[in-house]
Amino acid sequence: MPLAWSFTTGPTARLEDIDMAVDTYGREINYLRLSVTDLCNLRCRYCMPEEGICKKDHHEMLTEEEMILAVQAAASLGIHKLRLTGGEPLVKKNILSICERSAAVEGIRELCLTTNGTLLPQMAKALKAVGVDRLNISLDTLDPDKYAYITRNGTLKQALCGLEAALEAGFEPLKINAVLIGGFNDDEIPALAELTYRYPTDVRFIELMPMTENEEFGQQAYLPGSAVLSALPELTQAEQEDGVAKLYQLPDARGNVGIISAVSSHFCLDCNRIRLTADGKLKPCLHSNQEFPIKGLDYDGMRREMERVILSKPACHAPLSAAERSHAGRNMNQIGG
Repeated sequence: MPLAWSFTTGPTARLEDIDMAVDTYGREINYLRLSVTDLCNLRCRYCMPEEGICKKDHHEMLTEEEMILAVQAAASLGIHKLRLTGGEPLVKKNILSICERSAAVEGIRELCLTTNGTLLPQMAKALKAVGVDRLNISLDTLDPDKYAYITRNGTLKQALCGLEAALEAGFEPLKINAVLIGGFNDDEIPALAELTYRYPTDVRFIELMPMTENEEFGQQAYLPGSAVLSALPELTQAEQEDGVAKLYQLPDARGNVGIISAVSSHFCLDCNRIRLTADGKLKPCLHSNQEFPIKGLDYDGMRREMERVILSKPACHAPLSAAERSHAGRNMNQIGG
């Protein structure tokens, strides 16, 4: 199918005339997920090894200037939503500068950041001040012992203080991301969902993705999103928003309950994103090992590679299940959660 770029004034339009990027399957690509680091202050068991990662040399990673150049190139192609991820983006020493400069890029309408929340007590107000619009906080359990177990070195109190700090800073509504893990937090679905009563927040349950070989997560760990509906029969459908979560609501709750069925009912047909890793590799699909290096390129070179990666997006990733692993070739922290 020969679909490529959609222009406001035809195929000879200048750079600034581009309205939106459309891939070869007719999907509008308007969302970039940029990992600013593969490092993290936690060691979540489904995300990275206990010993952490082998740190790459500084020269192998994207510089701040290269990140901003990449955001500018993406915006010139019609990408208007940017999410900064990691690892844990708040361990990046220059994260506030990256946020401020990214928010100022012409064409970027929404700047979001995903975090484990533990550093928000010190940073939430500053993030709001430099232009971050939305925060997603990862929180898989409300049990202190289980939190310590799944993160290997974190404390639930830190995460909950981060949630409170984000609300105090004006990040409302928040989104809380909880990875569904059978035998670990499936008994906490109601408790996690009830956070939508206490706070103006959406709680989104995400199916565990089989990213790497991990003996800790057997067949029973992979729960379908329908487990949330079974645990919460009082849920009713809510007004749907742009995004991958199917939204529901508890009676009189302040926020929604979302289900992201990345494995049992993938959303490839509506995929609107590309990813850029902290070491400068563009990925057209999370679950593909296809990568396009852009580190060291100038603006025009980055823009050309982004065109290539958008036009290389597959119709769908390979099947995923407990027995069928992702073809990503990296841990989640090395791609960007």
